[in-house]
Amino acid sequence: MFTGIAEETGTIRKITDTGGGRVLNIKADKVLEDSKPGDSICVDGVCLTATEFGSDYFLADVSEETLRYTILGSRHAGDKVNLERAIRVGDRLGGHIVAGHVDGVGTVKRIEKDGDSYLYTFTCDDHIKDLIVKKGSVTVNGISLTVAEVSPDDFSIEVIPHTREVTNIGLLHAGDSVNLENDMIGKYVEHFLAKKNESHGLTYEMLEKLA
Repeated sequence: MFTGIAEETGTIRKITDTGGGRVLNIKADKVLEDSKPGDSICVDGVCLTATEFGSDYFLADVSEETLRYTILGSRHAGDKVNLERAIRVGDRLGGHIVAGHVDGVGTVKRIEKDGDSYLYTFTCDDHIKDLIVKKGSVTVNGISLTVAEVSPDDFSIEVIPHTREVTNIGLLHAGDSVNLENDMIGKYVEHFLAKKNESHGLTYEMLEKLA
């Protein structure tokens, strides 16, 4: 489990194809502390298992499925990636509960200056957007962010200067792809309501009437 508060931005030094996946060699610093082979590290929102550590890098295997359904399949040597170690019991939960299980890939629609901050607007598939709510949380490339607006076609987030400086979100441009993970609580609620509707005929309309 993660918080969506990136600890540092690492650099992909080398990508090795294995025939059924890839091995990422990632230059890092902070996330190497107290880490050992078998530990989980969130890389651009994807939970990966670190298999080997060096003085300034770690290796992680990426499955073929992960390459297909996340932006890790389009990453190249030299690319910057957001990194976060798994949380420990007793750690501060500064963002929100992040599993590191990407729900899908979104696209940057536009980036606009908004005072000292920037407004990022994204498009994505309906199965992702339908679980995004205004003032709720969404994970973008492993970063916990608050949703500013939601429309039928897209959603927007407000990004402060600090976040742009310490993560790779400041490197994004219109047309770029990002990993998206919906809020875990929202996903469980949606699943529970769907099951309830199947077995007991419970609907959102019924809940609105009871509210």
